[in-house]
Order: sequence, then structure tokens, then C-alpha cells
Amino acid sequence: MQIKYLLVLLTGLFFHANILADSPLTSTNFSKAYKDAKIVQLAAVSNGSISELLMDYLIYEDNPIDLKIAAINELGWSLRGKNNAGLFYAYMKYRNVLEDIDQASADILICYAYFMALDDYFDVEEAIVFANKAKAKSPSSYTIQIITALIEAQKALDNKENWCEVYSLTNRVRNNKALTQDMNEEAIAIIFKYMDLYKEYCD
Repeated sequence: MQIKYLLVLLTGLFFHANILADSPLTSTNFSKAYKDAKIVQLAAVSNGSISELLMDYLIYEDNPIDLKIAAINELGWSLRGKNNAGLFYAYMKYRNVLEDIDQASADILICYAYFMALDDYFDVEEAIVFANKAKAKSPSSYTIQIITALIEAQKALDNKENWCEVYSLTNRVRNNKALTQDMNEEAIAIIFKYMDLYKEYCD
């Protein structure tokens, strides 16, 4: 009898974890589109924690923004939460990369925002603020726009009445032909394979 109850409990916990994991931030694993990139390979063996080598890559201005974002995506998320954003911020201060995060480049702002969102995807309010600062500084970047939309879609998911907006946020990016296509096509396809599931809520 005790074994039966234990199996029911474990099944319930597994089901609950899957529900929590099914969201715009946790179900768009587009880093697999960059699996041949050395920085993504490095992230893959980092056990989900940011390293000094990864942070050096992120703060170097000339590195492509989509590879930076792909490396963060590869580090992933955890139900228990993470502190990669805090470590990244502390490292930038240590390296004298910035005095004030608000004055940082668009690349750094979106990386910081994405870290924040993945660290605690139950509370993305502050991440949205920084993502929009990045978008304002680099309004033509597809990568920055789509990551901002994913973070905003995570927030919209809180209210089922807004689930059409979950779809619309990323769809507007897809339809914006004025953006610079600075993201791998395969990565984009992975994002929309999940995000298009919400289209039915717009009918």
C-alpha cells in the first residue's frame, strides 16, 4: 500500500514539474541549432553554471549576439532557480566593464535580462525591463527582439486570457521584415515550433 501511494506521489510530482517546464522560456531550446559552435559546446559542459570563459565571451563586443544568447540558452534553467545573472553582473563590475548596468550595451543588457529570466522564470518583471532597454538600444536586432518577446510571453502566460498575446508577441517579431536577421534559421524554427502552439488561443 505504501509503495502505491509513493508511486502516485512521484507521478504527481513528475506531472507538476512538466507543467512548470512547459513555457516560452523553458521549452525553446534553440541552442541545439548552434551545437557546432565552440562557445555553446563550452556551455554544454558547464553544468548549467556560468564560467569565467563564458562571461569573457559575453562581454566581448565583437562576438555575435546570437552565439551569446545561444550559450545562455544552453546553460538552461532550473526549478530550484539559479544565480547566473548575479554572477555575470559581479564579474562585469570586477572587470570594470560597466559602472551602471543601465548604461551597458544592448548585447550586455539582453544577456543580463535573459540570465535573469532563466534564473527565475516565475518572476520575469525585472528581466522585461532590461530586455526592453536592450531593444531600445538595438531596435533592428532580430535576436534581441525575439528574446525580449519570449521573456514578455513568459509573463503573459500567467493569465490564460492573455494566451493569444503569448503567441502574438513572438509572431510580431517574425513578421517584422525591417529587422536584421542575426539569428540562425534553425534556431528560429525551434522557437516557433513551440510558440505556434499558442496560435489556437487567437481564434
